Amino acid sequence: MLFEKMDKTRLYAACKTGAVHLGISASLAALAASVVLGVWYPFPFRSLAGGGRLLGLTIGVIVVCGPLLTAILYDPYKSRRALLLDLSLVALLQLGALTYGLHSMALARPVVLAFETDRFVVVSAAQIDPAQLPQAPPDLQRLSWQGPRLIGTRTPKDNREMVASIDQSLQGVEPSARPGWWQTYEKNETEVQTRMKKLSDLRAQRPTEAQIVIDAAAHNISLPLDRLYYLPLTSQKILDGWIVLLNDRAAIVGYASVDGF
Repeated sequence: MLFEKMDKTRLYAACKTGAVHLGISASLAALAASVVLGVWYPFPFRSLAGGGRLLGLTIGVIVVCGPLLTAILYDPYKSRRALLLDLSLVALLQLGALTYGLHSMALARPVVLAFETDRFVVVSAAQIDPAQLPQAPPDLQRLSWQGPRLIGTRTPKDNREMVASIDQSLQGVEPSARPGWWQTYEKNETEVQTRMKKLSDLRAQRPTEAQIVIDAAAHNISLPLDRLYYLPLTSQKILDGWIVLLNDRAAIVGYASVDGF
């Protein structure tokens, strides 16, 4: 009876302590999620840059593993020193997981939304060589922490640069990820206007499911379908499945999860 009572007492205390830890962990995870999803990865870039998956893994460790370990290790019959050591180790594990997760999400965060030839490209911080940032225009030499900045990309200055650009592209470094090729979006607006396509034409070519998505996006923008245009939206992780919605002045007015190619 004595051992049974002790087991029940330990179980109750462990569950209570684990629940308190769960509440603290959930609050911390909610704060991290609000920063990551609300500031670093605004819609729709959490999908294009993979922020949702990284955040899910981080929150899983913080909210599930931490309180579970606390409940397993907690024993009211342990000495205060032993309890403090156990809980400190769990807290350090959580802190390490949070730090690693935030660091990974910071590297993967989208910093540039660049018009490139016939599409818009989402570029993450990890794709950009920091040593090349001084080659960018002065106002683009610091990477954004508040979602991607809309920019344009220039054309090659001469044949030699064109050949070098092709070589870099074959190595996986497109103009959108080269700070020396960045320029203000306004310099590309005329080219965007010549490249953008009618959204109504895309809608007519797509199945019913995609038409519903397009109609919903157009409704949220409050512009008639015949006054909306689009271009494909890609990233290193997703090469199709999204489009940028544009008005007749080449200004971005929305996004839709539809294949634009």
